[in-house]
Amino acid sequence: MPLYEYELCEGDCKVCGGHFTLRRPLDAKELTQCPACKKPVRKVWSTFNSPKTLSISDAKKAGFTVLKRVNKGEYERQ
Repeated sequence: MPLYEYELCEGDCKVCGGHFTLRRPLDAKELTQCPACKKPVRKVWSTFNSPKTLSISDAKKAGFTVLKRVNKGEYERQ
């Protein structure tokens, strides 16, 4: 299940601090209110967690096709 970050649209909350993170299923209905104070919230864009940065050789070993841009709209295998 992915993590989603939310913030209050207005004001502050002593319980959530105006910003909170929830683990929710992909098919869950969109959250519109803070579960603690019931004030309106909006979803915040956040980063994702990656275990490590993949190199080109790691990608090739994992079975991905690695392409290099040659010209506008033209790519070749690396």
